[in-house]
Amino acid sequence: MSTNVLTSSSSDLPATGTSVDAPALEAGTPDFSAIKSKQNAAWSSGDYAKIGVTLQIVGEELAEAVNPVPGSRVLDVAAGNGNATLAFARRWCDVTSTDYVQSLLDGGRRRAEAERLEVAFQTADAEDLPFADGSFDNVVSTFGVMFTPNQKQSAAEMIRTCRSGGKIAMANWTPEGFIGTLFKTLGKRVPPPAGVSSPALWGTGDWIEEQFSPDALDITMKLKSFNFRYRSPEHFIEFFRVFYGPVRKAFMALDKGGQIALYNDIYAAVDRFNQATDGSMIVPSEYAEVIVTRR
Repeated sequence: MSTNVLTSSSSDLPATGTSVDAPALEAGTPDFSAIKSKQNAAWSSGDYAKIGVTLQIVGEELAEAVNPVPGSRVLDVAAGNGNATLAFARRWCDVTSTDYVQSLLDGGRRRAEAERLEVAFQTADAEDLPFADGSFDNVVSTFGVMFTPNQKQSAAEMIRTCRSGGKIAMANWTPEGFIGTLFKTLGKRVPPPAGVSSPALWGTGDWIEEQFSPDALDITMKLKSFNFRYRSPEHFIEFFRVFYGPVRKAFMALDKGGQIALYNDIYAAVDRFNQATDGSMIVPSEYAEVIVTRR
């Protein structure tokens, strides 16, 4: 197997979540069903589609990296409002778009219909995909599957549903980037469910290698950057506070003093990364573009 993986440490990565009271089945074993139920409620709150559409360029770049053959069978896992879905459909692929949040799938369907793209939409849990082994030529996810609580299981499902010689392709936030920093900021003020690892693990070479190399002919991982552009830092924080479920739920979980502290923490993170000098916000956030060729 040939591997070309950029490694980074996965230690000291705090998890991020939206609940402090998720039950455990037994000591040390998270109740993933209960955690997913709470996550579903978080992603259903606000209006993630207003955030998601700003990330469309990432789906386009991932599709270009995969370089799919027209007619390829593509599964978009934890598709959200369909950025990767639309990108692959525009390249004449037969796309099945899945998520466990129905409102997000509905938004993706409306976008596809507006562009007259033929896409199949199906409610599905990334940790238990309702498809046969090797059903797809490409299994993809942009900032989606990384948020599943049972990370090993969702990685195994992506591997299982991809055919031999096919590609598993992902865009995942890294722990060192802006969104990785935001995860840490939220986790400091609102502790995540016990036993749940940081989504940013999916942006580390060591973890990707561990999960995918036994079933891979090749793994490539390229660090890229997406620019968050907003009118001002205040505009960004308020926008995410209203529309981005995890941030919205974090603020709701805190009292007035805690909300002020979280606001100041997020502002400091923005200020650390902000490249704008005119009062606006241009914040690059590092992410890993991962391509796994299935054995």
